[in-house]
Amino acid sequence: MRLDDKIYAVKRVQFKDKENRVLKEVKSLSKLDSNFVVKYYNSWTEGKHLYIQMEYCPQTLADVLKDKERAFGRQSPDESMTVFEYFMSCELFRELLQCLEYLHNQNPKVIHRDLKPSNILISRTITNNTFIKLGDFGLATEHHRPSNSHTRGAGTPDYMAPEVHLYNTYDCRADVYSLSLPNGPPVIKYWKRLASGQSIMT
Repeated sequence: MRLDDKIYAVKRVQFKDKENRVLKEVKSLSKLDSNFVVKYYNSWTEGKHLYIQMEYCPQTLADVLKDKERAFGRQSPDESMTVFEYFMSCELFRELLQCLEYLHNQNPKVIHRDLKPSNILISRTITNNTFIKLGDFGLATEHHRPSNSHTRGAGTPDYMAPEVHLYNTYDCRADVYSLSLPNGPPVIKYWKRLASGQSIMT
């Protein structure tokens, strides 16, 4: 454990059924060292629990999306964005694309597989003009070669690419699709209807 006057986040997880996922998260975080990923410091076990010491980020994108109308002075979600809100939205998305570019440029490439607002963290400080970081790598996997594709459905259903949701082959592009759905749920109903054989045309 790192002991100093800084504030850290400590994730406490009971082994049991999540053992493989938790160990995978530790392995992924320990290999990634970038401003685009929440920084990993240490991990240890106590009894049946694993503790992961990480960089502390006070907010997530989910927090921002929940309060954005009030924060930007809009009376309802139906009102048009203000210029400042539009600028901030573009900046957030630009940084998210940089985060993905970092993961997908690793050797081997890393597919996050669980991109959603609660796993997109906002740093307390701006470093190299960035303040967005990716967290929760428990479902991340390595993509070793262009011909290597995956079929295991993994992630949060509301943010899965259709090919992941339907257990078809997929690659790094599934992350790009997830990133395009900051509000997720409106499209999941179409995937469920498609998976059940229903027509998506109305």
